[in-house]
Amino acid sequence: MRVRMRVSISGTRDGEPWPERGEVVDLPDGEAKAMVAGGLAAEVGEETAVNPAEPEKATGRRGKPMTKSTVEK
Repeated sequence: MRVRMRVSISGTRDGEPWPERGEVVDLPDGEAKAMVAGGLAAEVGEETAVNPAEPEKATGRRGKPMTKSTVEK
Protein backbone atom coordinates (compact mmCIF):
# COMPACT_ATOMS: atom_id res chain seq x y z
CA MET A 1 0.00 0.00 0.00
CA ARG A 2 1.32 3.43 -0.92
CA VAL A 3 1.19 6.03 1.81
CA ARG A 4 2.35 9.64 2.18
CA MET A 5 4.34 10.37 5.31
CA ARG A 6 2.68 12.93 7.59
CA VAL A 7 5.60 13.07 10.02
CA SER A 8 9.36 12.62 9.97
CA ILE A 9 10.61 9.38 11.49
CA SER A 10 14.19 9.01 12.65
CA GLY A 11 16.15 5.83 12.06
CA THR A 12 15.93 3.35 9.24
CA ARG A 13 13.57 0.78 7.74
CA ASP A 14 15.16 -2.20 6.00
CA GLY A 15 18.52 -0.41 6.23
CA GLU A 16 17.29 2.72 4.44
CA PRO A 17 16.31 6.05 6.03
CA TRP A 18 12.56 6.67 6.32
CA PRO A 19 11.16 8.96 3.61
CA GLU A 20 10.87 12.62 4.59
CA ARG A 21 7.56 14.16 5.62
CA GLY A 22 5.36 14.56 2.53
CA GLU A 23 7.08 11.82 0.51
CA VAL A 24 5.38 8.63 -0.67
CA VAL A 25 6.49 5.12 0.28
CA ASP A 26 5.17 1.64 -0.54
CA LEU A 27 4.71 -0.47 2.63
CA PRO A 28 3.18 -3.88 3.39
CA ASP A 29 -0.59 -3.49 3.95
CA GLY A 30 -0.51 -4.26 7.68
CA GLU A 31 2.31 -1.82 8.40
CA ALA A 32 0.74 0.88 6.22
CA LYS A 33 -2.67 0.51 7.89
CA ALA A 34 -1.09 0.75 11.35
CA MET A 35 0.76 3.92 10.36
CA VAL A 36 -2.43 5.46 8.91
CA ALA A 37 -4.37 4.54 12.07
CA GLY A 38 -1.64 6.14 14.18
CA GLY A 39 -1.67 9.36 12.14
CA LEU A 40 1.90 8.88 10.91
CA ALA A 41 0.90 8.45 7.26
CA ALA A 42 -2.10 8.83 4.94
CA GLU A 43 -3.20 6.59 2.10
CA VAL A 44 -2.23 7.98 -1.28
CA GLY A 45 -5.44 9.04 -2.98
CA GLU A 46 -6.92 10.53 0.18
CA GLU A 47 -6.44 14.23 0.80
CA THR A 48 -2.79 13.90 1.79
CA ALA A 49 -1.36 17.31 1.05
CA VAL A 50 1.45 18.00 3.49
CA ASN A 51 3.28 21.28 3.60
CA PRO A 52 6.88 20.33 4.47
CA ALA A 53 7.54 23.94 5.51
CA GLU A 54 4.84 23.77 8.20
CA PRO A 55 6.24 22.51 11.51
CA GLU A 56 4.96 19.22 12.89
CA LYS A 57 2.69 19.48 15.90
CA ALA A 58 3.01 17.23 18.93
CA THR A 59 -0.18 15.43 19.90
CA GLY A 60 -1.23 13.75 23.11
CA ARG A 61 -2.25 10.12 23.42
CA ARG A 62 -5.72 10.83 22.11
CA GLY A 63 -4.48 12.69 19.03
CA LYS A 64 -5.37 16.09 20.42
CA PRO A 65 -2.85 18.93 20.14
CA MET A 66 -0.84 19.30 23.32
CA THR A 67 -1.30 22.47 25.32
CA LYS A 68 1.50 24.25 27.13
CA SER A 69 0.17 22.99 30.49
CA THR A 70 0.21 19.39 29.20
CA VAL A 71 3.82 19.72 28.06
CA GLU A 72 4.95 21.20 31.38
CA LYS A 73 3.47 18.34 33.48
